[in-house]
Formats: sequence, structure tokens, C-alpha cells
Amino acid sequence: MKKAAVIGAGASGLMAAYAAAKNGNQVTVFEKNEKAGKKIYITGKGRCNVTNDTSAEGFLENVVRNAKFLKGCAYTFPPEKIMRFLEEGGLPLKVERGNRVFPASDKASDVTKCLERYCRNEGVEFHFQECVLRLEKQGEGFLLVTEKGEYLFDCVIVCTGGISYPATGSTGDGYTFARRFGLKIKPLRPALCGIVCDMKEISRLQGLTLKNVQITACRQGKILGSFFGEMLFTHFGVSGPIVLSLSSLLNETQNWKEISLSIDLKPALDEATLDKRLLRDFEKFKNKQMQNALDELLPKSLILPVLQQAEIPPQLAVNSLSKEARNRLIKVLKGFRLYPVSLRPVEEGIVTAGGVDVAQIHPKTMQCKEIPGLYFCGEVLDVDAFTGGFNLQIAFMTGYAAGSSIR
Repeated sequence: MKKAAVIGAGASGLMAAYAAAKNGNQVTVFEKNEKAGKKIYITGKGRCNVTNDTSAEGFLENVVRNAKFLKGCAYTFPPEKIMRFLEEGGLPLKVERGNRVFPASDKASDVTKCLERYCRNEGVEFHFQECVLRLEKQGEGFLLVTEKGEYLFDCVIVCTGGISYPATGSTGDGYTFARRFGLKIKPLRPALCGIVCDMKEISRLQGLTLKNVQITACRQGKILGSFFGEMLFTHFGVSGPIVLSLSSLLNETQNWKEISLSIDLKPALDEATLDKRLLRDFEKFKNKQMQNALDELLPKSLILPVLQQAEIPPQLAVNSLSKEARNRLIKVLKGFRLYPVSLRPVEEGIVTAGGVDVAQIHPKTMQCKEIPGLYFCGEVLDVDAFTGGFNLQIAFMTGYAAGSSIR
């Protein structure tokens, strides 16, 4: 039996604590907040998208960085095992669009309760409102210093999260610990966040939600990524599920002038089919102005920006529209342009990209290769994935890998 400390009572910390205690170890969890899972409470808009009902391969396809590092974990503790684990712990689940898995109750708090119950049943001790100030090697073990005392442990699992949503306690403590041990930290960047755009053409679109559209990012003509689904226009630019995923492919951008974004407003229609649709609508509204002839095709607030990009005067009579102008309109409908400027700050990212360089971490156990007994799990590592429950899946399976390897 070993004395193990877990720093952080989030998704990875709770899973690590349970797995370590299940192996017969004496486990103590230190959490700076007054309760466990504070970031879990805000995930999925308070509903908590716990994982994605897909295979290990399907999960790995949705990992943005260092999927190879996670391969072993993905097959050892894939989504189906996470789902079974939660349901056996008294948390009924449901699967929604995109194979996203939620608690049947739609309450994120039930996820935390389930994980904490697992821990307590295995004898895990919790120290809430106790912030770890310092962590250092001492002999064969580790000295852990908080504002309330000093503790000695055989091993320590760091599950402190990133620097996104600092109000939840994710203030980068894990990176500080890692640096003090001489570990390399990959640059920290926002992941799964909104994209700031030049607002000149789209300021009137604030609050507009688009469904079933396709957004594509290119760098100097080369496609970087493309996502289908829902997005929205905001006071700073664009956000929503497909924009969040796209942002994770853009967060290493140095020169935003090289990046172009476009929205296919009618991805179900090719240009020829869309042209036929326009001709039918224009025959119906032939005596109207262009600004009043697209109501059945587009949200009202989007009509003027689309016409502006197509260089079609809003007051132009429909029966005066040339074939050339109609072709320009089709091009804009299939590729409405946005002009990205930057991403939103890392504090607003759903997760933090970058972190502890995984080259220093054993992929099967999450243990430091050069510092036996020191483990890093979850968001503190340089791993991240798209939206859809994949980041919580990373937290669960890396926490499980670490905890279950301690004997």
C-alpha cells in the first residue's frame, strides 16, 4: 500500500483517486475549492457531456494533439467502459445528437456526485478548501505543502487542469509544479473558443444562430478544417459548436491575414440545385426588390450582408438581376466570407491547449519518466480534442491510467 496524493478534484482527479484507492492505496485528495468538480458543473451548459458514444478509434480521430500518446489509454478505458462505469455507479445516461453522452437527469452535479461516491466508497479522504502551495521531492517520496500544513506522500498525481475558466480554480498550478521539477511546458493556448472577426460586415448579425451550415478555414488556399452543424454570431465574431472545434485547429496561427473563413449557408444544395431554387424564388418574387426576395432562403438579418458580399444593390428589382449577379450570389451563399482577427483569450477557452510535454510522460501510466512517483493527468497535459465529450474522456482515461498503475 502506498500513500498517494491527488491534487485537484476535477474529472481526472476523481477518477485517479478512485482507481488508486481501488488498488488498496491510501489516497488523499487536495482541492482548493469548497467542493469537487467545479468545472464539471459548467460543462455542457450545466448538463455535462461526459463522453462520446464511439469506439476507441472514433475517439482518437477527434483528438487534436498527441492522439498517439493517448492510444493505449483509449483502448484500455474507451468510452463504452466510461459509460458502463458511470451507470453502474448509479448515473443513468442518454445519448444525443453527434453521439454525445449526457446524464439522463441533465444535471452535471449528478456526474460529480457519482464520481465522489465511488471515491468515498473506497475510503478516499478529501481536503477541500486546501490549496497546495508547494510540491517537492523529499527522499523517496514527496513533500506537499498547503496553507494548512505539510504532508509526506509516496506518490503524487497532479490533476489541476489548465488556465481556462480560472474562476473554477484552474489557475495553472500544475504548470508551476511541473516547471519546478524541470519539466518542459508546451506554450499554453486557447482551445474550443470563439473566433474574433472583423465586424464591419457582420455587426448586424449579433445574436443570429445558424443551424446545418458548414464552416471552413483555409490558410493561403489550403483547407485546414471544415465542420458541419450549428454556430452563432456574437459581439466579437462567431462562436458555437462548429466554430469551437475549428478554433482548436487555428490556435497556433501567427499571421491571421493568411487565414480565411467561409460559411456554406446551404451545404445540402450544390450550385446547380441552388441556382434552380433561386430561379423559382425569383419567379415568385419577380416584382420585388432583392432585399425582399430572399426571405424564404435566409434569415432576415443575413440578407443584406449576403447581398453586400455578392455586390448586389438591395433595392435592385428581382427582374433586373443578371445571370452574372445571380452566379455571384450563389458563390456567396456557398461561401459567405468572414475575416478572422484572433481567437478569444485562453481564459475563455473550454480547455487549454499546450501544457506538460507528453514526451516526458509514460503513456500507459501518466508517470514522469524521470521522476518516479509523479504523475500528470487531464488538461494539464499537452492533449486536447474537439467538442462532443472527447476532452472529458481524456480526463477520465488518463486519471484511470495513473490511479490504476499505483500499487
